[in-house]
Amino acid sequence: MQATAGTATEPARATAGPPPNRRRHAHWPSAGSDRTLKGVRTVKATAAAVTAALAAGTAGIVAGRIASDAGLKASPGRPLPGEPRLTVHSIAAGRITLTRDLAALRPGTYGLAGDASHAVVGPVLAAEPHSADTVVRRLERVTHGTLEPGDKVWLTPNVYVGNPKSVLGLDHTDVEIPGELGALPAWFVPGVRDTWVIAVHGLGTTREHAMNLMEFLHGLRFPVLAPAHRGDAGAPRPPDGLNHFGDTEWRDLDAAMDFAVSQGARQLVLHGWSTGATMALRAAAHSGLRDRVRGLVLDSPVLSWERTLRALAAARHTPGVLLPLAVRAAQGRTGLPSDHFGLYADRTVPYAGHVDRSDGSGSDRPPPPTLIFHGPDDTIAPWDLSRRLAGTHPDRIALHTVRQAPHAAMWNADPSGYEEAMRRFLTPLM
Repeated sequence: MQATAGTATEPARATAGPPPNRRRHAHWPSAGSDRTLKGVRTVKATAAAVTAALAAGTAGIVAGRIASDAGLKASPGRPLPGEPRLTVHSIAAGRITLTRDLAALRPGTYGLAGDASHAVVGPVLAAEPHSADTVVRRLERVTHGTLEPGDKVWLTPNVYVGNPKSVLGLDHTDVEIPGELGALPAWFVPGVRDTWVIAVHGLGTTREHAMNLMEFLHGLRFPVLAPAHRGDAGAPRPPDGLNHFGDTEWRDLDAAMDFAVSQGARQLVLHGWSTGATMALRAAAHSGLRDRVRGLVLDSPVLSWERTLRALAAARHTPGVLLPLAVRAAQGRTGLPSDHFGLYADRTVPYAGHVDRSDGSGSDRPPPPTLIFHGPDDTIAPWDLSRRLAGTHPDRIALHTVRQAPHAAMWNADPSGYEEAMRRFLTPLM
């Protein structure tokens, strides 16, 4: 019993606390181990900061890539970022009432496009009764589908939908141009002259854009070739699926030039809108047929892809701090060189003697006669660069300023003034 009792009380003493000798030898952290703990905490904090930085960097890369899509994935025939959607309020004979907006108040003649419709609107009818939040414009015609109150629409430079025969009554031939990536569909409207006009569309439009001027050019008896280029409907897809702001697309224009010469063209006038104008500049500099280029007509030329990309991304509400990331993302995705910032607007204008050609041809080469249509209300391609370009050779380059005109819509804002300037420019080139 005593043994049992002693056995029972021994654990009780053990649980009361450590014996005195064990308390005297209890372990306390040393100074060295304290430094070790601090080092561990520092490493963990650094790792967390690096992880956060990597996450932020990855997020920035993703954000820049998404922002760059505003320009690199602009779809032909779709509104560019910043082009507002307008609501149709009512339709009556010869007039249409739209949401009041600066776009709805633009002077001139425009296409009015919806997801399944297309119409043509003329000038604002200020005298027509309307509410404070609406605008009445002349409704010229509905060319496709129907328009109903409540429809969402946008203004487009494309006035015509169809082909030269169906919408203009002009005989034409559907041709295929052998291109770098495959066959390029094109319309050819014949004329008696041996100087051909090759008309090239740009961002947000299709080759139907060229029909705005086909009747005028046909009246001057110029043959007109309106090609599609890579990325257009019926044309080959770019290998990376992206727009290159004319930097690679110009080779499709070069193929069209070769086709025209093979069919009897002795001289060429290149007429480009937006990035189509960039293509014309590139072709005038780099094409093996550059000596055939008799003149250039540049409408809203994109002379700095970086500034144009920034404008498109900003129009999609990209924060300003992300715009440089959009430019870097575009460079990484397309290989576009950063020195294209204002490339054509100073002494590096491609036909002014600073072209990278292995044979040295074109050194100090004067530009062909050039007519630029542009204005200060273009928010996509900066007008100041067109002014600088015109200033490089004032004896060879003329700038026709068009006000209250959005990107690539200089003809739409003032058709008669545009065509008169064209007539004066083209007459010596006939």
